[in-house]
Amino acid sequence: MPAKGKHRRPKHYRITRKLALAGTGGAALTLPLISATTAGAAETAAAPTTYSVVAGDTLSEIAAKHSVSGGWQQLYAANRSVVGADPSIIRPGIKLQLGTTQAEPERASRSAARTTLAPAAKPAAKPAVKAAAKPVTAYPNNLDGWIRESLAVMAKHGIPGSYNGIHRNVMRESSGNPLAINNWDINAINGIPSKGLLQVIDPTFRAYHVPGTSQNSYDPVANITAACNYAAARYGSIDNVNGAY
Repeated sequence: MPAKGKHRRPKHYRITRKLALAGTGGAALTLPLISATTAGAAETAAAPTTYSVVAGDTLSEIAAKHSVSGGWQQLYAANRSVVGADPSIIRPGIKLQLGTTQAEPERASRSAARTTLAPAAKPAAKPAVKAAAKPVTAYPNNLDGWIRESLAVMAKHGIPGSYNGIHRNVMRESSGNPLAINNWDINAINGIPSKGLLQVIDPTFRAYHVPGTSQNSYDPVANITAACNYAAARYGSIDNVNGAY
């Protein structure tokens, strides 16, 4: 129970005590440290680059709340011109430059990590290298060249036949004349005369025509190749033909 005639000392809330200290002109650095006001805490959350001192602040407390790299010593060194010679006294209202905080290096580190982990740009696709064109064999424009070119086409399509077998039948059928035509036999009477080196009628030529050769039945290579294709289907090979076929 309090003594007679005396009143119990009223309690002062923390914010009231701070307001009372505002008139002292400074705040002590010694323990116990007095925390910043609610307004100071709000500024910390926003991570400002400057901070306005309020009553009760200390450099060590400001440095801790704002994660100032280097602590209160760095904060003081950066703001000595406004703080003055005594770091234990900071006046309310002055603005402190907070400088680089510890959070900033962490963000820089994370950014560097993202940069490092970013997928490398794909190298430009190399232009496709065209295969060198195979040299085209030139055949002489005569019976020897026609037979040899026809044999090359027959080999691609699996059609049997030999140079001698073709040559023998050509000489019997047309004597080597690619424009030879028979206008007197039964085929001629029926309107489909035999034509060319191996005397092939048009229906047979069309039925046994080999892709890659001319559609003209008088063409020497096309005529030989179609006739050999027909002979292969009927006789096994042009080599097995020794008479009219």
